[in-house]
Amino acid sequence: MAVFGRPVPASAAGTGPCDIYASGGTPCVAAHSTVRALFGSYAGKLYQVRRSSDNATRDIDALTAGGVANAAAQDAFCAGTSCVITWVYDQSGHGNSLGYQGPGGVGGSDTAANATSESLTVGGNRAYSLYINPKNSYWRDGHTTGVPTGSAPEAMYMVTSGTHVNSGCCFDYGNSETTRKADGPGAMDAINFSTQCWFGGCSGNGPWVQADLEWGLYSGGSQSWNPNQRAFTSKFVTATLKNNGTSRFAIKGSNAQSGNLTTLYAGSLPSGYNPMKKQGAIILGSGGDCCNGNTNLSAGTFYEGAMVSGYPSDQTENAVQVNITTAGYR
Repeated sequence: MAVFGRPVPASAAGTGPCDIYASGGTPCVAAHSTVRALFGSYAGKLYQVRRSSDNATRDIDALTAGGVANAAAQDAFCAGTSCVITWVYDQSGHGNSLGYQGPGGVGGSDTAANATSESLTVGGNRAYSLYINPKNSYWRDGHTTGVPTGSAPEAMYMVTSGTHVNSGCCFDYGNSETTRKADGPGAMDAINFSTQCWFGGCSGNGPWVQADLEWGLYSGGSQSWNPNQRAFTSKFVTATLKNNGTSRFAIKGSNAQSGNLTTLYAGSLPSGYNPMKKQGAIILGSGGDCCNGNTNLSAGTFYEGAMVSGYPSDQTENAVQVNITTAGYR
């Protein structure tokens, strides 16, 4: 398979999702995970934990290049006390690491998520998720460090869970306001995964993959419910969003353990959102008008995700999904 004349590897040894995006001409500008490296060559730090006994911190690295997090190092550091996740490091080299939105983090009113709420295995190796509950959230102002702004095209994906969700606003990952205020239509471009039915008329109970474009969660190209939407209730879920910034966007989802991506919507941007007016901050776990003076209301799980510059092809996104399913989430 090839995109723009270049091969797109699906899941070759030493290949991560961000290698696949780069091969497709849409490089990662931010890459986050508490579970594994998202580049085949990345062997650095994935996240930081802080223990309650003495407020000491410890960076948790990948075990090997392209490998899984060193959960044993976290276990040893946190033994006999409790730990929280204070930073999720950017693997892309752009410096877009996410800090919790509270005192001691990036400022704000929230707290850091518990570091041991959920364990899992990836490729047979144990790891920990970023388990978001209300009053947990993470943020970064990346408008000068590679995150697309204005009407520039971008895309993103995350691996989340269909078993830990709620209808609180707003479990998002993606592009958000640098002001941490609701600055109007198009100021955000983020994946939302929740049971929240913003405009009403939803079919079923969710959770659904939707687009948070500010002033609304969109299931498709209008405020009317998109009949092609479907719920994703599996333990591990892949969610994707891409937006060319001026006319089109697409939402996809899948089980992250097997199967292909399902296109839930691919078409015109909603009225009033073309062109987009993205500001270039990164949000994880909350909406764009949070959490400086208010607190996050959402619940959700984050295992991995990345933001890319450009509008990736379907072939590239399909190859990323293959990489995720072969990673061995259990």
